[in-house]
Amino acid sequence: MRVLVTGGAGFIGSHYVRQAVSGAYPELADAEVVVLDKLTYAGNEANLAPVAGSQRLEFVRGDICDAELVAQLMRGVDLVVHFAAESHVDRSIHGSADFVLTNVLGTQTLLQGALNAGVGKFVHVSTDEVYGSIAEGSWREDHVLEPNSPYSASKASSDLMARAFHRTHGLPVCVTRCSNNYGPYQFPEKVIPLFVTNLLDGAKVPLYGDGLNVRDWLHVDDHCHGIRLVAGKGRPGEIYNIGGGTELANRELTERLLAAVGADWSSVEQVPDRKGHDRRYSVDITKISTELGYRPRVSFDDGLAETVRWYREHRSWWEPLKERASLAGK
Repeated sequence: MRVLVTGGAGFIGSHYVRQAVSGAYPELADAEVVVLDKLTYAGNEANLAPVAGSQRLEFVRGDICDAELVAQLMRGVDLVVHFAAESHVDRSIHGSADFVLTNVLGTQTLLQGALNAGVGKFVHVSTDEVYGSIAEGSWREDHVLEPNSPYSASKASSDLMARAFHRTHGLPVCVTRCSNNYGPYQFPEKVIPLFVTNLLDGAKVPLYGDGLNVRDWLHVDDHCHGIRLVAGKGRPGEIYNIGGGTELANRELTERLLAAVGADWSSVEQVPDRKGHDRRYSVDITKISTELGYRPRVSFDDGLAETVRWYREHRSWWEPLKERASLAGK
């Protein structure tokens, strides 16, 4: 079996690759795993270091918009797991062109390459942000798409492209939509690693607006387990929500992070709210639970404690990233 993982040097993609190559997914125990990653600011080959010596792993530095390269890599591929994306909302607000290029055109290039090569399964990894914001209840997979940021609009567009390739060409595509991920190796522009690393350095953390925006938190290992289930038994043409089951207001999350590193509210800086800031996300995971047997296995308390410990013990990983991205103390 041959598996192509796009964005496999990023946070979520590298976790999937490490699990697949290390034997955590028995159905991929003998699979060749090919990682395609452009290594933009958030991609990092060091994320693959634990499995870099495996003969089953091949790393290719390249762009998912490169149709010739994509066609070459698709030959003989049985499964594509498509993580590659521009994914930070704040960056999309300041400039959306890269998001449209990578998330929409890049996805179309991969879908066409997979179709031409006769790939057996294509899992397109998306986000709950495509649904917009929900005051009460939880989104089912058939909810209307109402993205509110350039990032989420580009992901919604890529979801529709994936759907079109299934409906038009019969390409066996599944779309997954996850809630907010956290865990080791997450680039320190996202809220949990940004707050943890700032606090470990004695710097302040920025809390948007009133801090009452609510997110559902999903450990990266649970997310990748859900993707694994969809890759194995998900019905082509279907969408599957993957959630963590822990909804917290940003203010509550901040309190937990402060407690985890022994800091107090004097370390918090209230900042103006993000433009178009969605108030609440919440996904209904009944479908993936009923059809595929998914359930989140990592409790938020355990997952957060393990994540904080990882960042505390891996300064050599994140300090250069923050310095290069000018994130320190912001």
